[in-house]
Amino acid sequence: MTDYTLEVSEYRQWLLIEKGRAPATVEAYENDLRSFLTWWEPRRLASLTEADLTEYLAQQRSEGLAPASLARRTATIRSFLGFLAAEGHLSTDPSATVRGGRRPRSLPKPLDEEDMGRLLDSVEGHTARDRRDRALLELLYGTGARVSEATGLKQGDLDFDEELILVTGKGNKQRMVPMGRSLLTALREYLDSQGRATLVSPKSGEWLFLNARGGRLTRQGVDLVIHERALAAGLPTKGLSAHVFRHSCATHMLAHGADIRAVQELLGHASIATTQIYTAVSLGSLRRDYLGAHPRAQG
Repeated sequence: MTDYTLEVSEYRQWLLIEKGRAPATVEAYENDLRSFLTWWEPRRLASLTEADLTEYLAQQRSEGLAPASLARRTATIRSFLGFLAAEGHLSTDPSATVRGGRRPRSLPKPLDEEDMGRLLDSVEGHTARDRRDRALLELLYGTGARVSEATGLKQGDLDFDEELILVTGKGNKQRMVPMGRSLLTALREYLDSQGRATLVSPKSGEWLFLNARGGRLTRQGVDLVIHERALAAGLPTKGLSAHVFRHSCATHMLAHGADIRAVQELLGHASIATTQIYTAVSLGSLRRDYLGAHPRAQG
């Protein structure tokens, strides 16, 4: 039985340190590798060929692995073998000519503007939790921040003089995003003496968003806030998450004529191609409006 513990460990460190991948992402890669290496044992990777890889991926497809999972698994194996070749563990990369599985394109499903406005406007009240929830939801929609970026904010990341927020994204890449009027007001209300200050405990540190025990608000805590506030506003909660706020921010901005590169910068997308997904959503709305309004659209 061949042991690849050392190679996998080196690959893990490379992903974490050199590539800046999140621990959860690295864990998913390792799960994919375990499946592949279990299938390949006890043979040695030096004898692996393109045909072997094609056979493995075809087997995974026939066993019902979802297209998105197959695409990720293919990418993981190619990344791992490419790393081993670059580090000298393999003389050649047998995956170099293997085509990656195509991840099915799924368009995001944003809230429409009316429902988003209804949700945000329903967060009334002046308790510390009301102020926190209002600031949190305004931030998610107003900046399009990822949930990890929102929960990772500290008080020092807010610049009220310039009306900017320093957001730390994937790979510790930082970007400045503007505060809109509604967000600016909500943050100031949360940070006054009746808001965050009443939640603070010895474990609060400088984290911006705190839970009821004074600790840092978690991803699960954000999901709970969204769920409870959507229920109170009379909106369906199925599929509603912080990511929907991000989708909605981008889609609504593009629908109102924002430059796609401005949206790319706001969301922290490394590639413009990622941002272009939202263009398709906006075009879908445009098509519906066109078909319903243009005198010649229906022939």
